[in-house]
Amino acid sequence: MQSKSNLDCFLRCTTPVVPSQFLPKHEIRNLNRLWHPWEREAVEYFTLGDLWNCFHEWSAYGAGVPITLSNGETLVQYYVPYLSAIQIFTSNTFREEAESGECETRDSYSDSYSEESECDKLWRWDGSSSEEGGFEQDSLWHLNDRLGHLYFQYFERSTPYGRVPLMDKITELAERYPGLMSLKSVDLSPASWMAVAWYPIYHIPMGRTIKDLSTSFLTYHTLSSSFQDMDIDDDIEGAHEKRKEGESISLPPFGLATYKMQGNVWVSGHCGRDQERLVSLLSVADSWLKQLKVQHHDFNYFMGLRHG
Repeated sequence: MQSKSNLDCFLRCTTPVVPSQFLPKHEIRNLNRLWHPWEREAVEYFTLGDLWNCFHEWSAYGAGVPITLSNGETLVQYYVPYLSAIQIFTSNTFREEAESGECETRDSYSDSYSEESECDKLWRWDGSSSEEGGFEQDSLWHLNDRLGHLYFQYFERSTPYGRVPLMDKITELAERYPGLMSLKSVDLSPASWMAVAWYPIYHIPMGRTIKDLSTSFLTYHTLSSSFQDMDIDDDIEGAHEKRKEGESISLPPFGLATYKMQGNVWVSGHCGRDQERLVSLLSVADSWLKQLKVQHHDFNYFMGLRHG
């Protein structure tokens, strides 16, 4: 059996495995058939609140990733997750009680948007200029049925040192938008996604700086049940282990970008195939953002510095 590479270990250790539940039978008939065209006796789902709980310990202490260096030395590198971007599209039957009359919020570094009942016929981007990110307005009207209604979006723009870990950011945002905790994966369209930025903090044993371990990662995950049965990357050992239905749903990244990748720690496994996987995952992330016509700040930052 082929041993796990360092890239395998990173992807496996940062993949959320979310406790799942079965949808009551009387609710199955109410699912959006455009997003759930198949007939099923049982439908498995998770709540967003349970998904965020997967990041609770990682946000506090970091996610430990076992790594083997070229000299055979082994250590555990810890990464803290930060919410980089998220877009949640829901069925037009979903409405949340508006807690305020405003449809959007913004601070000096980050952008967030939530659609409430009075905004249900219009999608707006709250950036001050098109290059900051968002959608091309004209294309939205034609994508309404397929994408669903944009309930919420958030794009982080602050520097890594100005951010709070993912769990803290979600808790802050959910105070105003409770759907971030209560929505089910079956309520979300296939266009719903999030990106998580993983920054290294320390490794054990400590004692010396290893440039190869200064790499930061950007992982892309679907939030919709429409893709939960798809093996997005069969190479991620452990991400698709056989499980009993009703226990958990794994959300391995469908896309990946890296920053400050040096040396060969992440590309030395599987006889060079890890390099191919990194290229493939980067290409998928790029295609996803282009398909949704989204300018993702962290992705552009990672890519600009890699090639600049």
